Amino acid sequence: MGAQRPELVVLDIAGTAVDEGLLVYRVLGETVSAHGAAPAKADIDRWHGAAKHEALRALLTPPGGTPPGAAVLDAVVADFRGRLAAAYADRPPRPLPGVPEALADLRAAGIRIALTTGYDRDIVDAMLAGLGWDGDAVVDTVVCGSDVPLGRPAPFMIFRAMERLGINDVARVLVAGDTPRDLQAGTNSGASLVVGVLTGASDATELGAHRHTHLLASVAELPALLGVPSAAVGAPR
Repeated sequence: MGAQRPELVVLDIAGTAVDEGLLVYRVLGETVSAHGAAPAKADIDRWHGAAKHEALRALLTPPGGTPPGAAVLDAVVADFRGRLAAAYADRPPRPLPGVPEALADLRAAGIRIALTTGYDRDIVDAMLAGLGWDGDAVVDTVVCGSDVPLGRPAPFMIFRAMERLGINDVARVLVAGDTPRDLQAGTNSGASLVVGVLTGASDATELGAHRHTHLLASVAELPALLGVPSAAVGAPR
């Protein structure tokens, strides 16, 4: 039997719903290196799932030093956006296998879908337009890290999605993502279902070390978890 059916499913984008080849973390490292820092891979990995402007500020702050000023950070963020846009032009993001069908099945069952992301609005709007996911044909709302005071692990993007969609009971919310910060945000929100997926930045060992209710191979398995039938005749679940 599936888990209790939620009213709202909140999904991270990159690595959870969309395959972007982890380019964002490569570009994050390239950007901070270009602006004088020397991050190790572990330094970048600590910011998986974070708001990218928060990650850039932290990575450019020397140990015990002063964070970059607003004007400097704005210039770094603009550089990051340009580099990421170029990377995505060379390798366009694409939906992870089975995810569009899963989202359609969930919405057909009356479950609302929100996407949350550490990307700023201009980046995510361009990405979703390239996927054909702009508008409300595929998801009900999109919340960006730049829309809230703090990104993950703070739960504010989840709460903003609930606010926009008129969902007033966090016990009827499922949160899913591919990083520890996604799980931490879901737990901090009080969501009744907090699901790690293994399609992105973290493996089962890393995700399993954080509070969760389920670990799944992919978002494509959510309809089966929730007892939602597939609209595609004969489609496996």
